[in-house]
Amino acid sequence: MSYQQYGISTQLVERIKTKMKNPPTKERIKGLVNGLGKQELQDAAVVRRLVRNASSILGERLTATQEEGIVRFVIAQKIDPKNTFHLIRLWGMFR
Repeated sequence: MSYQQYGISTQLVERIKTKMKNPPTKERIKGLVNGLGKQELQDAAVVRRLVRNASSILGERLTATQEEGIVRFVIAQKIDPKNTFHLIRLWGMFR
């Protein structure tokens, strides 16, 4: 399922991808998500906090609608960070 179906614009994704190429920014984001498990990524409150923190690190101002779309998208993906297939699928989605 495409992130665009959740109201996440291609322009936003491209801006974030560009910003993630900056090594210090990438490391800060990695630190934010390090140690998260499947349970945390299914909890809307946890995901919302992560989205807010990540948008702050990236200097992106998200509308409430964009934030909610990203939260719904993350939860819908049922991401298990310990499952390599899930990580490869996400990588392919945002290449």
